[in-house]
Amino acid sequence: MAERPYVLLSVAMSVDGCIDDATDTRLILSNDADLDRVDELRAGSDAILVGAGTIRRDNPALLVRSADRRSARLARGQTASPARVTVTSSGDLDLAARFFTAGEGPRLIYVPGPAVPGIRDRLGGTAGVQVIGAGDGSQADLAAVLADLAARGVRRLMVEGGGRVLAQFLAEGLADELNLVVAPIFVGDPAAPRIGGASAGPPRRRMHLAEARLIGDVVLLRYLPGSRAAGTPFFR
Repeated sequence: MAERPYVLLSVAMSVDGCIDDATDTRLILSNDADLDRVDELRAGSDAILVGAGTIRRDNPALLVRSADRRSARLARGQTASPARVTVTSSGDLDLAARFFTAGEGPRLIYVPGPAVPGIRDRLGGTAGVQVIGAGDGSQADLAAVLADLAARGVRRLMVEGGGRVLAQFLAEGLADELNLVVAPIFVGDPAAPRIGGASAGPPRRRMHLAEARLIGDVVLLRYLPGSRAAGTPFFR
């Protein structure tokens, strides 16, 4: 069994680095073709992780949208959509959120070890929901989360947000690939969410650009954060 899954981070941002705006309505940055690409990545993953803040703010379902891709997963003996995963320190999640109610399959909630009893009492009675301790600190330990996922057979994990969670994976050196889409939108609001918020991490270092691809009016930049591979990046 692998020590941890292959971790793919997926995020879209505006030209000024925002991953959303500061309004109550979610800002859609990707176009239809790119959303289909993301759906294909979901279909090829064993689990999808988002932070608790993303569940509260965006209420994502985290399901594979394409009927053909869902059927192909079922034919392989998988659930129609990947397992859904979140990390939370407080357990402040609404059981009516689509993370809990949409589709089938397991929902795994990783929390700090000391918080397990209280959060399990609140959320653990829901069918398909498991509350799992990850580390003894005040926040869930991402390395412990990945080790537990690997033990459950998760080989490929897709991380879709939010900004703090993405930053933590990068800062702790736990990301194998970053799919960064840049949209031709200027938000212009200093209060808008961005990737960031991780308190510590390794020294700044350049990532390897493996691919740059134009998808309609957005650009996909595929980075390998831990790669030291030499050679010319692939552009198309």
